Amino acid sequence: MPDEYVKDIFHISPDVLKEKGIKGIITDLDNTLVEWDRPEATPEIIEWIRSMEQAGLQVTILSNNNQLRVKAFCDPIGTPFIFDARKPLRKSFKRALSMMGLKKEEVVMVGDQIMTDVLGGNRFGIHTILVVPVANSDGFFTKFNRMMERRILDKLKRSGMINWEE
Repeated sequence: MPDEYVKDIFHISPDVLKEKGIKGIITDLDNTLVEWDRPEATPEIIEWIRSMEQAGLQVTILSNNNQLRVKAFCDPIGTPFIFDARKPLRKSFKRALSMMGLKKEEVVMVGDQIMTDVLGGNRFGIHTILVVPVANSDGFFTKFNRMMERRILDKLKRSGMINWEE
């Protein structure tokens, strides 16, 4: 389970994060910030990243996608990144913390997938925030995860453990 659930990244407030002692955001790329097939950051995403940075929060993108995809997205906006992260494995989360020079309790993980982003963040021991995917379609490898996630979410909803709508 994620620690928090919000509709999209624009519902994440830098002031609220800072009140919790957060100094850094590790965020997924595909279907968290932009559609999985959109090659570049939108002006709104650039503005969101800049607003986080202006508030004193570091932003690092952690993606399971390949170097070409992640670099093409991140380099033009100057955002640090890790590609081929192999989430939910912990190694890439540890690397992101090292790059940022922060402790686990000072960082949140933001992502759209329970099976990779939330599970990885939870296993590593950092605060997790689940967002609704920005696109209804997914890349080939993500489709299986989505099917499993739907089953998990449906079961959790029926048991009363979650109360949000998709």
